[in-house]
Amino acid sequence: MKTKAFQINYQDENVICLYAGDYKAMIAPTVGSNVIQLRDSKKKMEILRFHKEHTMRKLKKSPEIYGLPTLYLPNRFNHGRLRTSDATYQLPVNDALFQNHIHGFLHKREHTVIEIATNGGRAIAKTRYIYDEKDAFFTFFPVQFQADYEFILDAQGLHFNFTLTNLSDKQMPYSVCNHVAFNAPFTKDGIGKKIRLQIPIAKRCIVNERYLPTGELRKLSPYDEQYLTGTKLVDKVKIDNDIYRGEIGTLHDKPFYGAIMTDTITENRVCYEVDEAFLYWVIWNNGGKQNFFCPEPMSCMIDAPNLDFSADITGYVELTPKESKMVTQHIFTA
Repeated sequence: MKTKAFQINYQDENVICLYAGDYKAMIAPTVGSNVIQLRDSKKKMEILRFHKEHTMRKLKKSPEIYGLPTLYLPNRFNHGRLRTSDATYQLPVNDALFQNHIHGFLHKREHTVIEIATNGGRAIAKTRYIYDEKDAFFTFFPVQFQADYEFILDAQGLHFNFTLTNLSDKQMPYSVCNHVAFNAPFTKDGIGKKIRLQIPIAKRCIVNERYLPTGELRKLSPYDEQYLTGTKLVDKVKIDNDIYRGEIGTLHDKPFYGAIMTDTITENRVCYEVDEAFLYWVIWNNGGKQNFFCPEPMSCMIDAPNLDFSADITGYVELTPKESKMVTQHIFTA
């Protein structure tokens, strides 16, 4: 396939298309730079959850459960409180059932396209969002920052670099999660119940009835060990916030930090390699009846800024003024 990178009007939205190797990717800058489609054309694998007929309408309505959205501030904050080392912020409670703030705002904003280019066998797109007083959320969280997204598609799949830079004079809570939604199955004629998920995990993170951490990291049970052995079903069974501390695994006898998803009929695999800065994994599939599942890498424990546990446990860090931090991800088939 010829390497290409260009913009199109897709269902009345500006979308970036990347082609390289056997892969195609589509990115929606107007909906949080979501990777709305990632396809292996040779294997005819639709890797991410993608609604062909109503892609943009579905995405704008529920951006957390389609494609690859990047969340800041991710997951739940107890009663909307966010406590940093130099301030306490009150975020809106948008999780009515459990009375928390959930998932932040960045994945819903319209981002600016910075670059679309090709370089050898690589198709490249860069987008950016400047968060400041022009954003309605600034009333709750007045900490200016810049978010930079770099997507590189090549013969080895999709590489995604995400950078946050603190533009304020305050301490900026650093907490990043990708709420990536993978298809189950990956192919048109596949069977979702034949997909198995493998994630190298060390401990289970125990949560209370409001899905907030108790601080306990528990030894793995036989159920949890299904993730280690790669025998975990992801479709037609309910997975409701299985949360774990991750560790290094292997792929092809080499160290690999990430998730491996296997179609046990075709033996085709989707591999999701992430930065080791993502200390935790949250696995969820919205009841297991909608043909998708979310193995979500998260840089720290849920509600981490508010927890009175050591940073070694929570993984919580802050960015000082002008400081930047980048995390990397890589999705490919094998």
